[in-house]
Amino acid sequence: MADTLKSAYGPEVVRRIARGLAFADPSFRADAFEADVLDGFDGLELMPRVHRIAEVLHRHLPGDYPRAVEGLLRSLEATQHGAPASPMAGFLYLPHTMYVARYGLDAEHFDLSMQALHALTKRSTAEYAIRPFIERHADRTLARLRQWTADDSEHVRRLVSEGTRPRLPWASRLREFQRDPAPVLALLERLKDDPSEYVRRSVANNLNDIGKDHPALLLATCRRWVEARVPAPRRALVRHALRTLLKQCDPQALALLGFGDKTRLAIGDVSIEPPKLRIGERLRIAIELRNDGEKTQQVLADLRIRYVKADGTAQPRVFRLQSLELSPGQRETLRKTVSMQQMTTRRHYPGRHGIELLLNGEAHPLGDFELRPPMPDLPLDARPGSRK
Repeated sequence: MADTLKSAYGPEVVRRIARGLAFADPSFRADAFEADVLDGFDGLELMPRVHRIAEVLHRHLPGDYPRAVEGLLRSLEATQHGAPASPMAGFLYLPHTMYVARYGLDAEHFDLSMQALHALTKRSTAEYAIRPFIERHADRTLARLRQWTADDSEHVRRLVSEGTRPRLPWASRLREFQRDPAPVLALLERLKDDPSEYVRRSVANNLNDIGKDHPALLLATCRRWVEARVPAPRRALVRHALRTLLKQCDPQALALLGFGDKTRLAIGDVSIEPPKLRIGERLRIAIELRNDGEKTQQVLADLRIRYVKADGTAQPRVFRLQSLELSPGQRETLRKTVSMQQMTTRRHYPGRHGIELLLNGEAHPLGDFELRPPMPDLPLDARPGSRK
């Protein structure tokens, strides 16, 4: 995903930023700004590109921070004056937030910087930019975030839950919150029943982060949140928050969601196709479940593939299938397609890979498949079906 975003975050994004700044201040030298940013830009990854633009902004904006921020915020209005929509709109103003995070950290600029991030996060996201303020001005920033939990904008409320994640992807960890997540939990308490699914999903992601360092605290929090009759959205939030523990077959997490009982299901036909495939192809799996018992059963079904690593050892990865309720005599076929494409987050290696079905955390072996090296690139006249 990062590679795809990087390729889209190219010179056109820089030009759009320059046009916006020129709209805000006709004296702004857009051409010089673009040339400065694009010097060596191609060799940078996504987030370094964002930081590079922020650095160049500092060189080309007024040296007076309040004046510079005024120009940045006025540049947002350019999209309301004929500028076409951009597929990178969510990332377009990320350098603006990073500029605030880097050059507006002094205590004297705190209120202005908070006003800027409040405005910018509605157009982009300030989840990365808020973190330096949390680290340098913890009490003031937490107080501001507490106010924002009641903001009219779902984007601002999501900034509270996403920006305080201890393990936010693509960001440095908030070590103090990893040690003691109590300040974060106090904010999440105020957002657990937020009307926006966008915000509730972020709350769940934050809880999942907390659970990686404090699983018992995560379980206690989720248990408290679902003790009484609660709305379905909060139950969905808790389930998403527990996803890492569920993939680890944690018995307390399973029981909390109603999947603590051992299942008594018959596993019928199992299809693993193709049994032999190459890296880059897709594996299709189908499993028939049948309830031969006399009681309805609540089932959480997951798929676990034991991927062979480069050194020959196995590394399990769990894929969610579905949760279901099976009445006596009922049958259900579960299906999953798994890509063997090389990814930045998952590398594939040749070998025999085992497959298991997890039913309420209990493993049931299904078989295996053989993964072979990718098809070598062949000349056109050597490919099957070509004419010589």
